[in-house]
Amino acid sequence: MRRTHYCGNVNTSNINEQVVLEGWVNRRRDLGGLIFIDLRDREGLVQVVVQPESPAYAQANRVRSEWVVRVTGIVRARPAEQVNAKIASGEVEVVAEGLEVLAEARTPPFPIDAGWRGEQDQVVSEEIRMRHRVVDLRRRTLQRNLRLRHKVVAAIYRFLDQEGFISVETPFLTRSTPEGARDFLVPSRLQPGQFYALPQSPQLFKQMLMVAGFDRYFQIARCFRDEDLRADRQPDFTQLDLEMSFVEQDDILELNERLAAYVFKETLGLELPIPFPRMSYAQAMNCYGSDKPDLRFGLELADVSELFRGGEFRAFADAEVVKALVAPALLSRREIEELEAIAKGKGAAGLAWSRYEGGAFSGGIARFIPEGLKERVRLEEGQTVLFVAGPWRKSVESLGAVRLELGKRLGLIGEGFRFLWVVDFPLLEWDEEGGRWTYMHHPFTSPNLEDLELLERDPGRVRAYAYDLVMNGAEVGGGSIRIHRRELQERMFALLGIGPEEAQEKFGFLLEALSYGAPPHGGIAWGLDRWVANMAGEDSIREVIAFPKNKEGRDPLTEAPSPVSEAQLAELGIALRTPNG
Repeated sequence: MRRTHYCGNVNTSNINEQVVLEGWVNRRRDLGGLIFIDLRDREGLVQVVVQPESPAYAQANRVRSEWVVRVTGIVRARPAEQVNAKIASGEVEVVAEGLEVLAEARTPPFPIDAGWRGEQDQVVSEEIRMRHRVVDLRRRTLQRNLRLRHKVVAAIYRFLDQEGFISVETPFLTRSTPEGARDFLVPSRLQPGQFYALPQSPQLFKQMLMVAGFDRYFQIARCFRDEDLRADRQPDFTQLDLEMSFVEQDDILELNERLAAYVFKETLGLELPIPFPRMSYAQAMNCYGSDKPDLRFGLELADVSELFRGGEFRAFADAEVVKALVAPALLSRREIEELEAIAKGKGAAGLAWSRYEGGAFSGGIARFIPEGLKERVRLEEGQTVLFVAGPWRKSVESLGAVRLELGKRLGLIGEGFRFLWVVDFPLLEWDEEGGRWTYMHHPFTSPNLEDLELLERDPGRVRAYAYDLVMNGAEVGGGSIRIHRRELQERMFALLGIGPEEAQEKFGFLLEALSYGAPPHGGIAWGLDRWVANMAGEDSIREVIAFPKNKEGRDPLTEAPSPVSEAQLAELGIALRTPNG
């Protein structure tokens, strides 16, 4: 007989029915003759009772955790005192009539049964979990996360299909183009000495699809970037990529708000209030010290530069900017020192401070506090004010990092999901090391047409038609209106120091496409891994990816990357040498 039900779906409606179940032994208990087996599959657990007189008893007596078995039996109600409210099938059990062992199993490297019983999983190091990822994926948390990921993708397809989008696959093997990170290169056997690059995004292909007249494109795209890793980065990752023709910025933002609301409703049953608030890049940096501010708590930064300008405190008197942040607590010296280390890690020279208690300032720079500061920062009794002074960007970013740490330490971060659009990014930023202007997003982003006259005269003041979508302090999407006129794209290349010959060599196919009549177009990409991690309440995207890489970019399961044979290298015309060779 074949399976009739999933284990976790057996319930009171099946009482007195014969069922056939297949799955893994989550736990086996021998209670003086009676054997109880918690049988598990992807839907959950059901308790199987094996009585001594049952034909299944001999086999049940030998099974162990993680063995794969088939059970035939009759569903009956559990006695009231034995009902298990922690699992969906907790009101019933299956009295076994037959049990077949389909596969035996070694003892797993770590326990995985607790989560399925509604209990806390045992803490296991990530390296061990990833080395034994097949077993790790059996844990209830990862099963839940990957099913959530599936539901998110399915909802995206349904919504975009209804909105007239066309799914198009773009190449994995393409040419190397500058998009902000290092490319993964693939040597060509048929053209020795030449290389493909794995795509950092489908950016140029989706723009060419707009020129080709597809009007609305999307793709669940695999992308590759050879960059340093962290909790929210992987060398290979997934994004929702979409592009639209004949649109303005507001059209793209409005559609993505509706898409996000649809995804949350369909997968989590939550209603997202739309439209999402919007904030300029300048406001986000000045008020929160980040271009992806977490709005689940307050603590805004205040500019107190003028209060200290020309004053006695020399470190602040001539600083480009002085920013202040009020902590709603009297912080200890140790806490302040720990926060100062965070600020210094972001480039601050130090973290000045003073407490406000008993109606007066004390400690730190209390004697240098200027008149009017209390009112400017809205300081109240029992609070601590923190200061960073110096160059604008380092000051706001370092105090923004302190703000985030205070939010965590003081329990200020609220529940739920807060979305925000950050808009009006600068088109360009100055590269100190290279001594030239470089793009903030990518070289195909359209400047704000109101700022076109500044493009060559004052590039730093040019705003971009660019936007980032922020969820709970994480950038989960970003996009822009693109340059759709060849002459403007060539001006942009020239501003970036890319001359006509280099532009033709690297981007000739794009420039030619634009010369055949390109519609105004723009789009966005969602970091799908980050989306799902945030929705699942996970800190790391590795918890929502089936087979992720570790912090060093290695896969402990398959031990990739790995050496290849001399014969393979010879076919590609590649010879290895040592770093010093």
